Amino acid sequence: MKITKRPNILLTGTPGVGKTTLGKELAQRTGMAYINIGDLAQEGQLFDGFDEDYQCPVLDEDRVVDELEDKMADGGVIVDYHGCDFFPERWFHIVFVLRTDNTNLYSRLESRGYTGKKLQDNVQCEIFQTIYEEAMEAYKEDMVHQLPSNQPEDLESNMERIVEWLHQWVLDNN
Repeated sequence: MKITKRPNILLTGTPGVGKTTLGKELAQRTGMAYINIGDLAQEGQLFDGFDEDYQCPVLDEDRVVDELEDKMADGGVIVDYHGCDFFPERWFHIVFVLRTDNTNLYSRLESRGYTGKKLQDNVQCEIFQTIYEEAMEAYKEDMVHQLPSNQPEDLESNMERIVEWLHQWVLDNN
């Protein structure tokens, strides 16, 4: 029996844009593995200190890469994280940057308990397209795609778009 090769997908974007919701739903619909880097780091304690300004642990990027290396080699993995430039380019076949308008993002982050500098910096990060630019610098331009993530309907259309891309990739690469 031939094992079908499947691509690896990176979902990235500012915290609060809907990466986790999309990633989990996509994994369920496609049978791909889903890895939330925040959860992975928490489970493996893959941290390198604590950021007093943001009141959160600092990710040990090298240990995260080491932890994922074998999993990524087989393909069929959806990775979800708000940073993207430390992952090896060879891991991913496509990168989706989710984008949300600032009013929506502000409300979502506020409901998560973000306040002050952390709230302001994340909204500014979205305004200045920081994650999109980071992705464009870290990966080949034709790999990076922006997806709107404002309304509940966007989730469904993003799903359909990614599933369609996935089917085409499998056809082209098997």
